[in-house]
Amino acid sequence: MTARTQWSQEVTRHSNALDLEPGVFTFDDPTKIAASLKRSAEASDRRKSTPYRSAMSMLTFYINRAGRDLPQARRDVLEAAKGELRKAFGRAPR
Repeated sequence: MTARTQWSQEVTRHSNALDLEPGVFTFDDPTKIAASLKRSAEASDRRKSTPYRSAMSMLTFYINRAGRDLPQARRDVLEAAKGELRKAFGRAPR
């Protein structure tokens, strides 16, 4: 494992803004991922932004850090979770 991989895993596990549910990014249901991120963001008192932005940022960070190593099926689930997160927060779809 490289230092770079360890760094991104550490951020995902121990975000200073959100306490994530263990394994949240491994869930197969995009709605479940979105609901978990929403709960984490709304419960956090350390975040510097709105709950929506914090949750979306964490999801985007995870997708971007995985890069080319993320299988397409997993990427599709996580991208669908973005849409579910927008719905959960009452935001317009993109």
